[in-house]
Parts: sequence; structure tokens; C-alpha cells
Amino acid sequence: MSTTVVNAEAEGKTWAGGNEPLKASYGKMMMWFFIVSDALTFSGFLAAYGFSRFKFIDSWPIADEVFTHVPFLHGQELPMIYVAFMTFVLIMSSVTMVLAVDAGHHLNKAKVTLYMFLTIIGGLIFVGSQAWEWATFIKGDYGAIQTKGGNILQFVDTEGHRVALRDFAIADTHAERTQQERKNGLWFVSEEALPTYTVEEVIHGLEANDNILVRTQILNEEGQKTVLSRAESLKQIKTNGVAVVEGANLHVNEYGSPLFADFFFFITGFHGFHVFSGVVINIIIFFNVVLGTYERRKSYEMVEKVGLYWHFVDLVWVFVFTFFYLV
Repeated sequence: MSTTVVNAEAEGKTWAGGNEPLKASYGKMMMWFFIVSDALTFSGFLAAYGFSRFKFIDSWPIADEVFTHVPFLHGQELPMIYVAFMTFVLIMSSVTMVLAVDAGHHLNKAKVTLYMFLTIIGGLIFVGSQAWEWATFIKGDYGAIQTKGGNILQFVDTEGHRVALRDFAIADTHAERTQQERKNGLWFVSEEALPTYTVEEVIHGLEANDNILVRTQILNEEGQKTVLSRAESLKQIKTNGVAVVEGANLHVNEYGSPLFADFFFFITGFHGFHVFSGVVINIIIFFNVVLGTYERRKSYEMVEKVGLYWHFVDLVWVFVFTFFYLV
């Protein structure tokens, strides 16, 4: 008798499954819990980025000078064009996901299939574009010199345009360079790939080209990087130059502060992992739609749940895009 009374009382309570909190099913509630927790994680990462940028605000890389590349248009300076394209594609994939969810509410299998397919294509384009952007960022375009204090010295012409090391450095064809490896040196020491040029070759090229100047990573009052005079350029390279830097990684960054590269790889990589995971989940749901799984259930709630995740990923990118590329 007592057991029957307890069960009857439990049936009407929220967490005993007697009803649906906020008119949402258990699966939707769990997806919202995940989204909230993940949002807090991204918030912590972006807050850390913001604090670091504020601390090094006078030497932070200028986004318009870093993200200027577009596939198949090599050698052209097109700031933010490709990043804007990536953002547009991802936002449009959210639109197609909304249409897929709406079609699911009307039990329209054909439209759900079409819009899910378009969402997957948009996600794949974004992930592929982000991989290309990473490869371009890692490879670098101009090269620079790292000083004893870890700062970066770049090269410009008299009009302020960036100049690549390959355009003026004088290679010493007689010099023999050996990369430090564990097998031919200290067992616990190994070098990364040797840069194309040595510091001495860059100095010789700088001396031979009167129109080349050094630009530091310190920003002036106009928000532009400080360009040294000819005499100061030669002095700075000769007295402080210790290594040639090409591209960016977790240790050095030819565009400026290494922290910028660290945060870029970590935050955009973490977001890219989310997008890739979303694409994989969308593909699974897509095949279930094609096979008629949800049509037989008379419910496309799974499409709605994965749609919540996809919209969250898109929203996060808006903040990442703002922090890294616009601010």
C-alpha cells in the first residue's frame, strides 16, 4: 500500500519523469546543459585571450596584416576577405539547419534531407577553410628576425610595405649548415627544421639594399608598427638579431607576440574540433533521415537536438571572429 502511494506521488514530479521541464524532452534538456557548460569553457578561453591582449596591447599583431591570404590569389593583400567568406558560409549553414528543423516539424522528409545535406556541405567548407588558414599561418609569408629579448623584427620598404626575406637576403652558397639532431649531437637536444636563411645572410642583404628598413612589433600612437631609420635598422639587426623566424608555431611567431599564435591555435582549433564533430553527427542524422528512421517515429526531434548544437557552434564563432579578427 505504501509503495503504491509513493509511486503515485513520484509520477507527478519533474525529475521522476512525470512531466517535461520547460516543455522540453530529456534529450533536449541534456543538450542545453552541455551547451551551457561548453559556453562557459569558451568564455574562459576568450577571457584569457582578452587579458593577454590587454597586457601586451602595444605589441599585439595587427589582424589586417596577418589574415590577408585567399586561396588561388597568391601575392595579393586582401585583408579579412577569406575569413569573411568562412563566416558567411557557417552562418548560412545555420539557416539551412533552421529550415531542416522546420521541415521536420512538418514531417517533410524530402526537405529535411535537402537542408541537412546543405548544412553538412557548409560545415565541410568551413573546416577545410580553417585547415587551409592554419597551414598558411604556420608556413608564413615574409619571415622575420627574433631578437635576444624574444621580440620580432620585420622588414619593410621605404613606403611601409612588407618585404619578404627571400626578396633581399643574400644566400651564402659556400656555407654548410647542419641541423642539430639527437643522432649527431646531444641525445636530449634536437632542432626544428632549419630556416631558409641565416641571420648573417639577412644582414648582408639588408646592407646591400638601401631601401629596406626594419619594423618593430611595438605600435606607435597611430596604431601602426614602429619603423626604424636606416642606421637604427642595421644596428638593431646586428646587435640583437639571434634567429630567423618563418611562419608561426607554439614557440615563435613571425607576426609578433608568440601568445597570439598560442591562443589562435588553441581557440580556433578547439572550435574547429566542435565544427568537425558537428559535421560527423550531422552525417549520422542525415543517413537516419534518408533511411526513414524519424519518419517511422513520427518525430524529427533528433534533427532539432543536433540543430541546437550547430547553432551554438555558429554563435561561438561569431565571438571568436570578433575577438581575433575584428577587435
